[in-house]
Amino acid sequence: MDSAAAQKPSSKDKRFAEVALPLPVRHTFHYEVPEQMRETVEKGSRVLVPFGKRRLTGYVVSLSDELEPEVADKGFRLRKLSEVPEEDPLITDEILRLTEWTAEYYAGSWGELLKASLPAGISGSFAAFVSATNEGRLHPEKSGKIDSIDSVVLAHLIREGETAVSDLKDKYGSRKAARAVSKLIEKGLAEKTHKRTGPAMGPKTVRTVRLTGAGTEEEISAAQEKVIEVLRQADGELALKKLLTSAKVSASPVNTLEKHGVVEVFDKEHKRDPLAYAKIPPAPDLVLTDAQTSVLGKISEALGESEYKTFLLHGVTGSGKTEVYIRAVKKALSMNRSALMLVPEIALTPVFSRRLRSVFGGEVAILHSSLSKGERYDEWRRIKEGEARVAIGTRSAVFAPLKDIGLIVVDEEHDSSYRQHEMPFYHARDVALVRAKSAGAVAVLGSATPALESFYNARQGKYEYLSLPGRIADRPLAKAEIVDLREAFAEEGEDPVISPALKEAIAETHAKGEQSIILLNRRGYSQFVLCRSCGETIKCKNCDISLTYHKGIDRLVCHYCNYRLRTPTSCPKCESRFLYFLKEGTEQLEKLLRTEFPTLKIARVDRDTTRKRKQLERILHDFSEGKIDMLTGTQMLAKGHDFPNVTLVGVVSVDTGLALPDFRSAERTFQLLTQVAGRAGRGDRPGRVLIQTFYPEHYALVYAKEQSYEAFYEHELKYRQRLAYPPFTAMASILVRHADIRKAAENAGILRKAFPKADPERFCSALGPAPAALGRLKGEFRLQLIVRCPTRSRLRDTINRAIEIAEKDGCDMRHVTVEIDPVNLL
Repeated sequence: MDSAAAQKPSSKDKRFAEVALPLPVRHTFHYEVPEQMRETVEKGSRVLVPFGKRRLTGYVVSLSDELEPEVADKGFRLRKLSEVPEEDPLITDEILRLTEWTAEYYAGSWGELLKASLPAGISGSFAAFVSATNEGRLHPEKSGKIDSIDSVVLAHLIREGETAVSDLKDKYGSRKAARAVSKLIEKGLAEKTHKRTGPAMGPKTVRTVRLTGAGTEEEISAAQEKVIEVLRQADGELALKKLLTSAKVSASPVNTLEKHGVVEVFDKEHKRDPLAYAKIPPAPDLVLTDAQTSVLGKISEALGESEYKTFLLHGVTGSGKTEVYIRAVKKALSMNRSALMLVPEIALTPVFSRRLRSVFGGEVAILHSSLSKGERYDEWRRIKEGEARVAIGTRSAVFAPLKDIGLIVVDEEHDSSYRQHEMPFYHARDVALVRAKSAGAVAVLGSATPALESFYNARQGKYEYLSLPGRIADRPLAKAEIVDLREAFAEEGEDPVISPALKEAIAETHAKGEQSIILLNRRGYSQFVLCRSCGETIKCKNCDISLTYHKGIDRLVCHYCNYRLRTPTSCPKCESRFLYFLKEGTEQLEKLLRTEFPTLKIARVDRDTTRKRKQLERILHDFSEGKIDMLTGTQMLAKGHDFPNVTLVGVVSVDTGLALPDFRSAERTFQLLTQVAGRAGRGDRPGRVLIQTFYPEHYALVYAKEQSYEAFYEHELKYRQRLAYPPFTAMASILVRHADIRKAAENAGILRKAFPKADPERFCSALGPAPAALGRLKGEFRLQLIVRCPTRSRLRDTINRAIEIAEKDGCDMRHVTVEIDPVNLL
């Protein structure tokens, strides 16, 4: 950006504002800037604007002294901005550019992405209020008959004053009150306004007392003397609450001392620190291996050049990637640049953040959804103000407002958690690369099992490939074994949840005082309920999905829309009482393990047991301290954890994942098995991995057993090339949703017919529409089109043109979602 473009526009140049609103639309809106706001509004400012009958929070993306011709020619009378809540813009120019690119690339809403880039709760909440006008007070008879709902509501407004519309609806009924308010406003007897009802998130303040240094001629009581003494011991300043507790006095002596000028009472900002009560380990003094030294040298050299470069760091589990990341962050900070580290799961942030805090102290900030709103706001503000130069977090942390970013690390870069699976769609890994390129920063993508596309890019020379082929101290990788459940079934006459081989391995492991992890990637007690008489499966009323039985709450639960049903005692279709609860989940597995091994301390880790804040952190801490003998749970256990005493990992079943109707199912299964196998044998003792399956010949399992990533890559790449899947084509999934299947089909048909018009040369192929693998979710039928094209730019251009044509032909785009580069096709 040149200097002229970088200059702030003067107030006379701020007559009009282009505003992005957090709505599922792909365009922005224009508003007139009132003269009194022209000094305060800036590009990146958060603003309140009228939108229809609502008041919305939006974000200013540009300011100008005249409208662009295509806007002016429409002849609309522009509405005015209502409020500019902050003096300084919340959104930096860099984040504006990054979110604009993300919205354009992923065919999403710029306003929704800007909202996602800010900490939750920062906007507060608004509600509609209605009050009687002067006309209404003077002439209430104009509202109609004295006993009509209009007259009753107007009488309420005259009597009670301004009232929230929601309160009127509660008192008089939703529809009646809404109609009455509309009529009263139409007659000029009432008026509606919008007001902030929930406080916007802001700094937390603590009432604080400090000595002024002034004396007093007044006689000092014993209680006042105690207050002064406690303050002196605290270097002259202390929180009022703590002062009263320590001095064992009431507020009265403090108030008296304040009147005499001896102390000052004021509000002091208190920043909420997520690690305030965490035990921070001392920074370890580690000696790098030769491989780590070589890898770090190349990253440091690139950092020294201050130019964009991407590395793919392919290191086996336990090879010391984290220490390389930390040393690279040190290098970036030494050059007065900031650093961002992304991790896929909230479960990993406590481990990494403590490690980073031990090395970098208060320069580290944490961003993820499990923080309280206040903690997240304060951490975000520390980053924006430059107090924290290192940010660590999950997906949305890619939009952290770091200044002069020099290094971006994406740990476990293959993980699908980096993909936002609802609007606004984006993939944090790919957005991170765009941010690094824009900032002239170095990006490091790290994984023991890189995404196929990432490894392909490294082979093509797009990324520089770095390797850590061995574990620290030359520890061997855990020995993997496949347990053929077909043989176990033949021996026992039933499908064993825990095979004899796994039972024996668990017993041997714990007899030696070692720990184990048992993985089953299915929540709940039983996966579905089947009627033995008629064959009916109990399904969700909103989704085309079987309900999962959760014994702990005695409910059948839909894992997509959270619909819940009391566990039936008979079949809802034929009323038979012969119900089978089939396919075990983690809840049932935990019970079976406790029954089989009653002396072991066992904990379960899945979404059901870790809903409470910091619960996951406590379980993992107790396991690392040896207070828990065995962890069982879902894939949350597979990523990044380092437990030196774990020597056994058991995988109860992987066949469900392999059977999913998705072209990435084999890759995801291989990655999951390799990652969870990496939790074993990270200490001085060798590890062992047992994988139970009915399909031992599948290539994903064979290569996972051999722990041969490159062999899997070569096999999978041939399959992708043969069927024209990524990385050989760019792909998009278009879902058309509607509660009425006929309307969904109509919209999908219009959209499908638009593609030949949008792409007459037939560079792209459009398949469908066809029912999606999950044909109905949350009450809506889902039809899917798959679009493939040789290049991403051509793919996006074709989709944009097709959408424009379809919209003109009557397609309702409110029910259409476009997902560029989908990580699954379900």
